[in-house]
Amino acid sequence: MQLQFAKMHGLGNDFVVARGAAAPAPQQVRALADRHTGIGFDQLLWLEAPRSAAMDIFYRVFNADGSEVEQCGNGARCIARYLADEPDADRRRSWRLGFNGGVAQAELLADDQVAVQIAVPNFSPAALPMNAPEGEQYLYSETVADQSLEFAAVSVGNPHAVLRVASIESAPVATWGPLLETHERFPSRANIGFMQVVDTERIRLRVHERGVGETRACGTGACAAVVVGRRSGELADEVTVELPGGELRVRWAGLGEPVWLIGEAVRAFDGVVAI
Repeated sequence: MQLQFAKMHGLGNDFVVARGAAAPAPQQVRALADRHTGIGFDQLLWLEAPRSAAMDIFYRVFNADGSEVEQCGNGARCIARYLADEPDADRRRSWRLGFNGGVAQAELLADDQVAVQIAVPNFSPAALPMNAPEGEQYLYSETVADQSLEFAAVSVGNPHAVLRVASIESAPVATWGPLLETHERFPSRANIGFMQVVDTERIRLRVHERGVGETRACGTGACAAVVVGRRSGELADEVTVELPGGELRVRWAGLGEPVWLIGEAVRAFDGVVAI
């Protein structure tokens, strides 16, 4: 079978965007994701026909390890860029993107950046899911590899744990990331962010993504970190997030409101691959 695809990225967080009636099997996704023998990507974004009148298209997200996940912020922005490049786009600048957790609104901005409305943040342990008593608490402590760690937990359409660090350069992303991702607290695993607050309008961030490892950028990770910083009273309602691959902007008005993610989305090349 020949698969047509577009290779895209948001700040180096890279994707293959393709469409069809039946998504590849997990072993096929893993083969395509291999950076030595396949195309190489962090996630496969699989486009399907809309499942209701409330959406223009439906997409599924597959990690490099073949696992399917709920949402991907940079991926959603790349899908909007992909749709804007379609021959029949006719200067369209907004789309309703359906995914397993709902519908995301995406917009192509005047400066050619792409904004996407991520889900309303949810701190309920059941929403992540997370093994913890229900209540108003969002800060937790856990002993991991004989280290006592403090982190915040939030769902922004997918599960995130955010740790505050003094410096992202020295943050133990490669060790604590995998250990927390697969911790028994998180039955569906979690994305693990390491946040350094620079000032009220800027943070620095590294993210270990479940099923992938550390990525150059993570859109929902940026949203989760800003949401956590806002809730603790440290951050403004619009924040620049500095990631290894570049900068994103995150806007969040507060509890009960959706969070917006803004940044570049680049189409690197198109191709055809046998699967």
